[in-house]
Amino acid sequence: CTLDSEVALRVGGDFFFDPQPGDSPVNLVLIAGGVGINPLFSILLHVADLHGYQEGKGNRHKLGTAKLYYSAKNTNELLFKKNILGLMKAFPGKITCCFHVTQQHSQICKELQPHITGK
Repeated sequence: CTLDSEVALRVGGDFFFDPQPGDSPVNLVLIAGGVGINPLFSILLHVADLHGYQEGKGNRHKLGTAKLYYSAKNTNELLFKKNILGLMKAFPGKITCCFHVTQQHSQICKELQPHITGK
């Protein structure tokens, strides 16, 4: 987004991402904290499946990018972090993530360091 961009937000409730062939591409910004990652991780997996299908079979889905912002107390509480890193590696530039930790006291592993902000 840029300054003065219009965005749509949805907090809580039933939500999903189900783009249809022929829909205009959208860029997703997913924001999660703690165990709130569960439904958003499912959306991220769906995006990855669609990107993989798009690359492999030339489907009609037009996909934008997906950016995940995920916060937890420390890196031990970042659920699915290895899976998320794998998705970023499999779909560079299409799926990205910024992890944020608020109370990290131990060393952050090298694999996560480029993607971590916070204390």
